[in-house]
Amino acid sequence: MAAVQKNQEDNGAKQQAVAHLKFARVGPRKLRRVADAIRGKSVREALVLLQFAGVFAAEPIEKLVRSAVANAGNNHNMNTDDLYITRITVDGGPGGRFTKRLDPRAQGRAYFKRKRLSHVTVVVGEAPPKKQPKRRAGASVAVKRAATRRPRTTSTAAASAGAAE
Repeated sequence: MAAVQKNQEDNGAKQQAVAHLKFARVGPRKLRRVADAIRGKSVREALVLLQFAGVFAAEPIEKLVRSAVANAGNNHNMNTDDLYITRITVDGGPGGRFTKRLDPRAQGRAYFKRKRLSHVTVVVGEAPPKKQPKRRAGASVAVKRAATRRPRTTSTAAASAGAAE
């Protein structure tokens, strides 16, 4: 009897809610940059980061995370305050992974513009992921700060020589 309860508790701990975004009209590379920034974080922390990220691709992922949290609360009776993003994947879309548009060029030629599509999947769960995501090099999604330049400092010998003349 105790073993049966333990199995039910284990299944409850592994319960997860999923949300899918298909045919997003944003390239996968742009979405992966945002997905890498929130992978493994708590949902609260991820939503704050997405809300204030100065990146165009953050908006569809924010909506998707909110949808996954709503699925967890409504469909799986999970506590929505203590959720973690256990898995987030970004894949290329269909049709050669892009829709084709023509760009007119000189002498009657035409070049293809590749408008890429993406599929995004977010999985949230009550337990934090066991394996922490790898720190990857690359751009963050933080809002860019204005660059501050320090005034050039001159050596004291050069400054005193200039003052003596």
